[in-house]
Amino acid sequence: MIAYLNGKLAYKSPALVHIDVHGIGYEVQISLNTYSRIQELDSCKLLTYLQIKEDAHTLYGFFEEAERSLFLLLISVSGVGASTARMMLSSLQPEDIQRAIMMENEKMLEGVKGIGAKTAKRIILELKDKIKKHKDAGTHLSVTVNNTIHEDALNALVTLGIARSMAETAIQKVLKNEPLLQNLEELIKKALKSL
Repeated sequence: MIAYLNGKLAYKSPALVHIDVHGIGYEVQISLNTYSRIQELDSCKLLTYLQIKEDAHTLYGFFEEAERSLFLLLISVSGVGASTARMMLSSLQPEDIQRAIMMENEKMLEGVKGIGAKTAKRIILELKDKIKKHKDAGTHLSVTVNNTIHEDALNALVTLGIARSMAETAIQKVLKNEPLLQNLEELIKKALKSL
């Protein structure tokens, strides 16, 4: 499998790009979400998923790991193909898709072209627990365009083995006392001391 491509963007459109990697041009299908992140770039790294079918090999590209993870979850649902998953990621922000699944908001999912009531129900049924497990485990499937210092510190503390709820409380305590604190390392150290 091709894990990622890093190269020059020879051609860009909202649906696909041609990425030149040392003289070899790869055609990569992308979502509008990814396009919005790369439209001003001349070169970039795209995380990829290679779909192999009888009649075609199609490469899908993603700007962030969280978007690729959500794409893989979506295509694991019976009746949701890669083009439907890409359409979802183009119509809604990845965090909105997750929120719709977690809150069982079928109407939001049905708003995507190609998603009917049955498919929306199936997506919610099959993915709600999987997304919840990711959140509980502290592995961020949630897609945030600008990862805040708060989230970075929280992820670091959870990685260090501190319970998520305790880490959250400690960080909030520090930020309440020092709302202008912008140094990640400092925030982590102070949060550790307040535990």
